[in-house]
Amino acid sequence: MYNYIKALHIIFVVTWFSGMFYMPRLFIYNTEARGQPEAVRDILHQQFNVMMKRLWYGITWPSAILTLCLGLFVMVNGNWHNMLSEPAGRWLLVKLVFVFLLYIYFFTLHKIFKQQINFSFKYTSHQLRIWNEVATVFLIAIVMLAVVKQSISFIWGLVGLVLFIILLMSAIKIYKAIRGKR
Repeated sequence: MYNYIKALHIIFVVTWFSGMFYMPRLFIYNTEARGQPEAVRDILHQQFNVMMKRLWYGITWPSAILTLCLGLFVMVNGNWHNMLSEPAGRWLLVKLVFVFLLYIYFFTLHKIFKQQINFSFKYTSHQLRIWNEVATVFLIAIVMLAVVKQSISFIWGLVGLVLFIILLMSAIKIYKAIRGKR
């Protein structure tokens, strides 16, 4: 039974991340639709709102809740929680900190979702493109910690994560420059 619950946990992590990867893209498209003529803009906003609501309430929120519930089940029934106070369990503690920060990120997406549903656009498409990459950083950090565990060097892991963030930000700047030339 434990392995089935663990498999379901992983499946809902994947669907949750899918929602967190796609939702900011919809925010970007919805934001950029403001530059269209009024008739087109209204149709696009209406369509994006339907898409956002279905994705957010039909996939992303349920997946976030199931990920949390199943993750707690896996942690308790696998006796992972007993490792938290031991040196060998530091990787799990760091992973749980990243998971906690991921839920904060998730709630910020919910806030942006609510704003955009109410036609309040507080962020530019460029800002949203940067915010879109935050989930990728969390995914890499959490998966590396879960797979490599204590054999990962904290310093090298942090250096790798910072280098990856720099690479992502550089790619976003290059994309903006190329897009600006068009």
